[in-house]
Amino acid sequence: MNGPRPPAGAVATATSPAGPGTTRRARPGVVTRLRRSGAVNWLFLVPVIAFYGTFVLRPLASTLQYSFYDWNGIDAASWVGLDNYATVMTDPQLRSSIVHAFILILFFSFLPVLTGLVTAVLVRDIRSRVFGPIARTVLFLPQVIPGAAAATAWVWMYSDSGAVNQILRALGLDSWARSWLGEQSSALPAVGIIGFWLATGLCTVLLQAGIGKIDVSLYEAVRLDGAGWFRELWTITLPGLRQEIGVALTITIISALASFDVVFMSTQGGPGYSTMVPGVEIYRLAFTQSRVGLASALAIVLLLLVLAIVGPLQRAFQEKR
Repeated sequence: MNGPRPPAGAVATATSPAGPGTTRRARPGVVTRLRRSGAVNWLFLVPVIAFYGTFVLRPLASTLQYSFYDWNGIDAASWVGLDNYATVMTDPQLRSSIVHAFILILFFSFLPVLTGLVTAVLVRDIRSRVFGPIARTVLFLPQVIPGAAAATAWVWMYSDSGAVNQILRALGLDSWARSWLGEQSSALPAVGIIGFWLATGLCTVLLQAGIGKIDVSLYEAVRLDGAGWFRELWTITLPGLRQEIGVALTITIISALASFDVVFMSTQGGPGYSTMVPGVEIYRLAFTQSRVGLASALAIVLLLLVLAIVGPLQRAFQEKR
């Protein structure tokens, strides 16, 4: 005798050996198991990892390998061990290039962050809906200009008949007028001012964005207590910008230590070696003197210096939980 048929569209369930009424669960497929284990996420990262390994890690490993050899880039290389690193540490010219990079940190990093902080606070206090966006745009414009183009423009401004000397003479400061990039005493600070001009806009916009996330009620509370502008800055703004200041310092310090375009286009490390920095020195050693091994050693030392500074800096400015 035939029993009733199931309604159309119903899915029949398999009866397990345990008895009628129990169903057997199908085993999950391969894709389902990969999703549950998180392996699918790693599959999406494969192209990124391949790109990063090909264009970042592999050249870095090659640079480390070359640093242990005396090689001109064409002929057979000869093993020299740590001699290239010893040269970096003992050669006065190479050491002075590292010192100059640390001096540029003052112009490329500390001064822009300090100026950007004060400017961001002042722009925040501006109530005009028109002037605020205009001020932010004008301040950020130097960041849009390539460093090489900015350096070329400043070379014209620093010339004997350039805008800088013309302004000084117009103010009656003729004794201050000089060939700013042609004298060893003034060349490095002049290059630093170019970096300061380029970095200030970025720091201002970054810190202003951080100020926007601070709760307005905190400012209202300290104002009710009679706090002035400086106390408001010290107690509310600075703690609230902890992470943004850390990011700004990290970006600008790396820019100072790895500076190349501004220095190369303005002075090429001169006059003498007064503005030589590691980036220009690496280029000069590798491509004009064919000392690839020594250039690679200086590049590795520069990398270690950046990591030694940026690593503790990131930990110092992490937001306390």
